[in-house]
Amino acid sequence: MQFSYKVLVLDDDKLVTSSLKSLLMLEGFTDVAYFNNAFDALEYLKENSRDVIISDFMMPEMNGLEFLSSAKKLYPNASMILLTGYADKENAIKAINEVGLYKYIEKPWDNDELIINIKNAYERSHLVESLEKTNAQLQEYSQHLEELVKEKTADIIEMNERLSAVINNCADGIILIDNLGNIIDINPACETLFGLSEEILHTKNIVDLFDTKDINWKEVLLDQNEALLRNIEILNVVNGNKVPVEISSAFIPKKNDNDLDKHVFVIRNVHFQKEMDRLREDFIATLTHDLRTPSLAAIQTLEYFLNGKLGVLNEKQTLLLQTMKKSNEDMLGLVNTLLEVYKYESGRLKLVKTPFKFDVLIDECIEQVQPIASSKNQKIEKLYDSIANIDVLADRNEIRRVIVNLLGNAIKYTQNDGLIEVRAEITDKDLHFAIKDNGEGIYKKDIPKLFKRFSQGTQEKRSISTGLGLYLSKQIIDAHGGKIWLESDKGKGSEFFFLLLDAVMTEKKDEIWTV
Repeated sequence: MQFSYKVLVLDDDKLVTSSLKSLLMLEGFTDVAYFNNAFDALEYLKENSRDVIISDFMMPEMNGLEFLSSAKKLYPNASMILLTGYADKENAIKAINEVGLYKYIEKPWDNDELIINIKNAYERSHLVESLEKTNAQLQEYSQHLEELVKEKTADIIEMNERLSAVINNCADGIILIDNLGNIIDINPACETLFGLSEEILHTKNIVDLFDTKDINWKEVLLDQNEALLRNIEILNVVNGNKVPVEISSAFIPKKNDNDLDKHVFVIRNVHFQKEMDRLREDFIATLTHDLRTPSLAAIQTLEYFLNGKLGVLNEKQTLLLQTMKKSNEDMLGLVNTLLEVYKYESGRLKLVKTPFKFDVLIDECIEQVQPIASSKNQKIEKLYDSIANIDVLADRNEIRRVIVNLLGNAIKYTQNDGLIEVRAEITDKDLHFAIKDNGEGIYKKDIPKLFKRFSQGTQEKRSISTGLGLYLSKQIIDAHGGKIWLESDKGKGSEFFFLLLDAVMTEKKDEIWTV
């Protein structure tokens, strides 16, 4: 069966668009445009209408929310679907109101569910279009009000029936409750989730259906804002299994004084997503761990050659082997960074806090990067005499990683003969640290992107680095309960700061603190 739906698919990963193209062709979709660049897609939309527009969230030139906002201006009635990772779903839920998303779908998606959502999105687009035409016709034919009311009432009933069909066939559970938690209405998916019939569910209070003690249901039911509740479990009374779910809550104000405020809860089974996240994390951990051994072996072998233990090397041989060694060291650094990021994201890394001299640590970090700075004739100015012999309680190795990374960035983005300032000071028991360079700087609008994973945060390509260094640095400082940020402007250099709260020790402690 073939469908004449007009669909546009945007994803910067060609493998994803190729996979979607194969899937949609097999399902009978004949009018689909595929793009890997957001600007190309917008140019296409200026000349070609679409019923359904599907976009990835994380893209280098502009993110999916920005693209869908621009597309919405061109085709307000088109249904927008956002493909997003598990970690970005809060932004996706927020964008449902701000951008007018029809749906967000988490990666990796279920093919059957994706096809159903595309078909429902198409139906929704044409329902909205039909509703607008209906309103126009009501005004045009107001003189024939009685006849039109009958006709349009039938249309509305039909649309409500179709909308009800969408809700009733939705895979997510949908519950309408009052502000006391009493259940007013449910869809069939709720019966499957809870293992209870509609009749029994109508006798329950929402508080009785979830296995959690961490949620203040009174606050939830009084909250008039949208909310996302995580780490909740449902006990299915049929099979006895606990099902992990997430709840999206939306407030519906009462219509009159005799009515009650209401909430709509959309309940999503996230068992599959959590299992996929666990498998992904285990895969990354295993892969990065296993890659370290051959990388170390290659570096040690090349070092053996460079030391001249197998004979004297000529200049070209030495240069080639040094290049090979540097490439392997870079790869090992990336593998180690990926492994550290995984540990922080999975909560498997525990900080080991010990007291140490902070000025000594800074000196060691500067000494480590000094050869690179010297090769560019850069001066590193030390401005932290006031913290001499001050003990700080933190994870020394992790804070060292942050300082070396910030120094490395300052050296990389500062021109030859530049100046880099390293400052540290104490306010009460809080430690303030800063590194300032006189490099090119970045645009202020790009600063919020800088600490995101795999992002260099700028609209201009500055280097071929992975974009993980600052992301990992933020994870480390956050784990210490501190804060890291940047002040910069294009052409005026950059200054990175981090703050460790209550880290300065007033008395010596010999024990190791683990948090």
